[in-house]
Amino acid sequence: MTARRLRIAVLNRTFSPTAGGAERYSIALVEQLAAKHDIHVFAQSIEHGWPGVTYHLVKTPMRRPRWVNQLWFATATWWATKKRFDPDLGTGFDVVHSHENTWHGDVQTVHVLPVKHNLFHGRTGWRLALRWLKVLTSPRLLVYLSLEHLRYAVRPGRAAVVTSDSLLAIFNANYPIAADMTSVVTPGIALPRLPISQADKYAARQQLGLPQAQPCILFVGNDFRKKGLSAVIDSLHALSEQVVLAVVGHSAQLPGFHQQVQAAGLGARVFFLGALDDVGPAYRAADCLAHPTLEDTFAMVVLEAMAHCLPVVVSSAKYCGIAGLLDEGVNALLLAEPRDVVALSDGLCRVLNDEGLKTKLAQAARVFAENFEWSARAAVQEEIYYASWAIRDKSETAT
Repeated sequence: MTARRLRIAVLNRTFSPTAGGAERYSIALVEQLAAKHDIHVFAQSIEHGWPGVTYHLVKTPMRRPRWVNQLWFATATWWATKKRFDPDLGTGFDVVHSHENTWHGDVQTVHVLPVKHNLFHGRTGWRLALRWLKVLTSPRLLVYLSLEHLRYAVRPGRAAVVTSDSLLAIFNANYPIAADMTSVVTPGIALPRLPISQADKYAARQQLGLPQAQPCILFVGNDFRKKGLSAVIDSLHALSEQVVLAVVGHSAQLPGFHQQVQAAGLGARVFFLGALDDVGPAYRAADCLAHPTLEDTFAMVVLEAMAHCLPVVVSSAKYCGIAGLLDEGVNALLLAEPRDVVALSDGLCRVLNDEGLKTKLAQAARVFAENFEWSARAAVQEEIYYASWAIRDKSETAT
């Protein structure tokens, strides 16, 4: 692999560590590679600063409807990055890396299930015909589906990256033409310092306003419905009244969950902490993580919790990408059905009350997480950049 310093454009509408796992993934790669390459971030919202990174704020004429903004962002970033790098002028880019649904970009990282899969999977006959009718009469769906189709079109130097093996299988089923240009780069982790002492735990709880001595379950996510917060709240009824729940994340669904908590008489046991720039204190404060997600292509929060030696109760591989890498009862407890509140409460009860199991899962969790350091993930991503640049450069030279 050549050591040439590349000029790379990174496209991500929201470049903030509080926005979600996909954004933290993008930010981590930028931070890992900024010292070796000239990286330019194009985003509509930027809450990040890193030495050597150049930030470009993309104008936002209108955020709603979202599909119009998506089309605008794709067009604006295409215009800003379409020129190839000119060493004499110092303009243009060697590689354009998109984390968004855009038709352009040399490297396309896929963080969510394909639009095509969500629209058509499992539909046949008249149900498929009705779905196509819905698509053809919806500008929103037509834009999303068309952008996605163009995004994964094969061309010299284009690469697609997915974040888990489970997502790879779904992606290949929907876009088999792109299979040969697709690879997996899972999220990584910056391993925290260990051990986390009791004093560290108390300090984190004091910082977050959590009770000092009560068992604490942690939930992290911005889409409260999709990540299964309702089931976690319901599970508290079967646990000791001393058990509390800390909820990290910013969600437009917050009022509805406040109502659920109050209606269930759990107001004194559930703490909504909002979005945190640094989730580290929440991991240090907690005794376990609950993640009964209904859909996650990987779930960075699970990996982050495991790196902090937290036992995790998480949905099975049918619902959560990282679960396909975990072993039931060895380094995690897996939920066959995330909506099963009885199974969820049973798993949480076990990790909170069985010290032997808790210790076993905590130690195995850290060992698992140590295989996912960001430096190794970034090295794989860098190889993809170089391969994309070399193929495209050769193709353009030949023409």
